[in-house]
Amino acid sequence: MFKIALTAGHYKYTAGKRCLKKLDKNETREWVLNNRIADKIEERLAEYQGYSLLRTDDTTGETAIELEDRIAAANRFGADVYISIHHNAGIAGGNGGGIVAYTYTKVGEATKEWQRELYEALIAATGLKGNRAQPLATANLAECRDTAMPAVLLELGFMDSATDVPVILSEDYADACAEAIVSVLVRRGGLVQKPVSNALYLVQAGAFRDKANAEKLVKALKAKGFDAIIKRGGSEG
Repeated sequence: MFKIALTAGHYKYTAGKRCLKKLDKNETREWVLNNRIADKIEERLAEYQGYSLLRTDDTTGETAIELEDRIAAANRFGADVYISIHHNAGIAGGNGGGIVAYTYTKVGEATKEWQRELYEALIAATGLKGNRAQPLATANLAECRDTAMPAVLLELGFMDSATDVPVILSEDYADACAEAIVSVLVRRGGLVQKPVSNALYLVQAGAFRDKANAEKLVKALKAKGFDAIIKRGGSEG
């Protein structure tokens, strides 16, 4: 059984961790961005078997879980990999930014492979390469230093970058990040897709204001291997 420790960095009320107001009038908090991606990772992993997942943060965001407690939980769990989801800052409203993947300063090849593969998958999925000189970075970060397994802390764009903010706020970006991370977990963890049910899904067209939305749902269901058709009134098609 492949064991995954996953955490959304910080919590709802961490001081100062939010998007720059002049770029995002809602000043979206970092935890909201982090948690959205972590939740999407969980949802996508549910399509697979052969793994066990531990979220080391409070998934409601209401309680601050200290780093040492998150690390200890992952170590007790015996995780095979630890992934921490974050968003960055430090551009003060300028351009540039991009995704950065961190490990501890002294790590073995196994951790470097996780770092490299996660970063490459994220860039391929999102295009948010930015202008960082060292996107495969090292730092003395507790979550990367004190975990007993390969650990990568992902900074998924800058919350004070005029380039990044419009991107990282979007649902499509969060979806792309989750898909990229799960693709690496599936490949490296040897996860297997769950058998697809033979159930037939009838999508009631009248439940949607726009016919295109019904067609989009049918397409998404079929992409996941389900049988699905649109039901229009008393007919099907």
